[in-house]
Order: sequence, then C-alpha cells, then structure tokens
Amino acid sequence: MPAPHGPRRARGAFSDSAAKQLDAITSKAELHGLDRALVVISVDPDVGEPLPSDSRGPQLRQYVATWSASGLCTG
Repeated sequence: MPAPHGPRRARGAFSDSAAKQLDAITSKAELHGLDRALVVISVDPDVGEPLPSDSRGPQLRQYVATWSASGLCTG
C-alpha cells in the first residue's frame, strides 16, 4: 500500500524571464537537475525562504540550490 501524501503540494508558476531561461537549457544534465529541484519543491513547499510581500497575493519563496563537484544538488 503506497504511503499517504503530505497535507499539500506546491503549485509552481514561471515568470516570462524564467520561461526564457528554461528555453535556453541545452544540456540533459541541466534539465535533469531542474527536474529534481522541482520535485523537491513540489513535495516540500516550505523548503525555500519566504520573500517579503503583502498579504494580497500568494506567499512567494526563494529557492537556492548549490551544486557539488560531482554535480549533485546539495540544497
């Protein structure tokens, strides 16, 4: 029997500048890294740092990943 999901999952949206950056990805390694990062964020939406904002819109978060010499994302 599969484990139950957590109480919520993140809903992501890309800005125009993020869409341009996504279009510029040419290596499979970069695409794989992006895919892994999006999975982490979708499973644990609170992993990033909250950005200052007013209460009218959704809470935006900053996600920063660092990469080890072996190419693994360390957070």
